[in-house]
Amino acid sequence: MMKHLCILIVLLAYFSTGKAQFEKYFFDKTLRFDYYHCGNSTEDHYYYDKMMEEPFWGGSKVSLIDNTGYGNYEFRLYDLENNELIYSRGFCTLFGEWQTIDEAKTIDKCFPESVVMPYPRNKTRIEFLSRNKKGIFEKKFEYIIDPESYFIKRDREKLPTFDLVYSGAPDKKVDIVLIPEGYTADQLELFKADCQTFTDAFFTYSPYKENKNKFNIRGVWAPSLEAGPDIPGEHIWNKTRLEASYYTFGSERYQMITDFQKVRDVAANAPYDYIYVLSNTAKYGGGAIYNFYGISAAHHESETGKIYIHEFGHLFLGLGDEYVGGSEYNDFYPVGVEPWEANLTTLVDFDKKWKNMLAPGTKIPTPVDKPNSEKLGVYEGGGYVDKGVYRPWVNCMMNNIHTIDIFCPVCQKAIQGMIDFQCK
Repeated sequence: MMKHLCILIVLLAYFSTGKAQFEKYFFDKTLRFDYYHCGNSTEDHYYYDKMMEEPFWGGSKVSLIDNTGYGNYEFRLYDLENNELIYSRGFCTLFGEWQTIDEAKTIDKCFPESVVMPYPRNKTRIEFLSRNKKGIFEKKFEYIIDPESYFIKRDREKLPTFDLVYSGAPDKKVDIVLIPEGYTADQLELFKADCQTFTDAFFTYSPYKENKNKFNIRGVWAPSLEAGPDIPGEHIWNKTRLEASYYTFGSERYQMITDFQKVRDVAANAPYDYIYVLSNTAKYGGGAIYNFYGISAAHHESETGKIYIHEFGHLFLGLGDEYVGGSEYNDFYPVGVEPWEANLTTLVDFDKKWKNMLAPGTKIPTPVDKPNSEKLGVYEGGGYVDKGVYRPWVNCMMNNIHTIDIFCPVCQKAIQGMIDFQCK
């Protein structure tokens, strides 16, 4: 009797978990949904492109519903029969950044985008939502997914992979895939060395180094015909795998990739949660977007590791830039709206940020007592503007990587929270 009771308790515990939910609704592989994100400074629209089956699922089988509140966009997947929400994720995009520059006021434009989800067993409905100017999600698009449709592409290019860190099953770890841009066929060993540099640097910073056993890092080899990304300002145009380019949105050091679907094509050869592109160049520059991808030069003369870590903060959980200037964005953080980023506030809803971490008597806003103060406070200047947006520390890795090599307590807490979320 006692044995049967114990078995019953174990079964009840199992079926109450997200993993049982995963097995009820999903197969252990990926469905990729490609679309075009189009619009201008005031409008955005979604247009279906295609679906693809990919062989690996790198995400958690427990944390299926995104409760972080991060991202300017979100997609939600509903079981069609019972209308139950079975998967969701927040994210940001290059299109969303483009909407805030002057060009978006004069023309409409489309960007190829893509989201991934565990492969559904049954028919589902996917919905895409965008935040409006008040920070509230609005539904913009829906599509019925038939997982047995013969229009779902199942062939893919198979590329070589290699492990840099393997700590265990992908669903219990944060899986990072490193992919090359502008490495020619004879530069495999250079790419492997650069991947090792990324890995070594990554685990020298807290809280990543304390959580090394919660990460897997893999590389995928995909050579280009020519070396190095495009540099339009110097009239350099190379034939590369992902067509990365500096001068994105007219900013010289902003190196990005417009066609995210090409990035997914390469990354699909390994289980992953996050994609980071190593660009075969010494020219300073790169960028990263939350739940999208990150990219930066692999051969900076100095601070390569710091740049990786700063950009990964954007990619991993959308940490905001804490510096002033350096951007062409207009109204990136609207007045009267609390940013969703964990390390920025407009004081509109500061109770939900790091207010409970402040020492008693801390002034809000907090005056800057000395240039490198590590006192946790509410310092004005961040999110590219000098007024109206506040940051937790005078200096942090999300502010000044040239003189600082640590994250503030607010960023560290948020990073740890995302690690825990992904490793359930």
